[in-house]
Amino acid sequence: MLLSVDWDAFSGTRELVFDAPIWGTRDREEDRLAAWTARAQRRGGEEDPAAPWAALDADFPLYPGWEALRAYAGVPTWLTLSHADAWAWLQQFPGHAVLNLDSHHDLASFSGDPERVRPGNWAGLGLRSGLIRHVTTLYPDWHAGLPVAEGFDLGRTWTEVSPLLPADLHGRVTLTRQAAPGAGLPDPAEVRALLLVQSPAWTSPAHDPALRELAGALRAQVLVPPLWRS
Repeated sequence: MLLSVDWDAFSGTRELVFDAPIWGTRDREEDRLAAWTARAQRRGGEEDPAAPWAALDADFPLYPGWEALRAYAGVPTWLTLSHADAWAWLQQFPGHAVLNLDSHHDLASFSGDPERVRPGNWAGLGLRSGLIRHVTTLYPDWHAGLPVAEGFDLGRTWTEVSPLLPADLHGRVTLTRQAAPGAGLPDPAEVRALLLVQSPAWTSPAHDPALRELAGALRAQVLVPPLWRS
């Protein structure tokens, strides 16, 4: 199987944070850095120029569980900027099942060109093309405490996304959620390749160092260079 890990499964948000990108944002250049700068400034980040992102910590924590990924040391690993880059990774390993640890299902987008590979639809297009045999979206455990998050109510989420997928693909999709931090991950011996995705439009710059550390521990090859913001 293939394991895909979006950093937004760990770099998340608290409940009722009105400007959290998890609720819906695009993936534009300004979303990756300028929007985070504005969030930090609204929270007084300019008061500490030595630690400009520290003001984000209360509303945008780094949730535990990412440390468990160190167990995949030795599994071929790639690091990339966006989940839109997953297509190049999938083409190296066609026809496998994919476990996607992510705060979003990435099966279909509600707007834009449905045929263009984007962060929000790469998994669905992979199913349609035959590059993916079956995809399991594994939502992080902390979604259980955020009623608006996709992973809070899996039935509701499936009701929203299933009409956007061809009916013959429904049996090749599973939505589930971790029971606890680090839970639900496959045995490293079962994983042929791992993809780490930064997703800077959705992940706090304060957590870039942890991602860099993890990528180093896994000896990740760079597919598309991340945007290191701190």
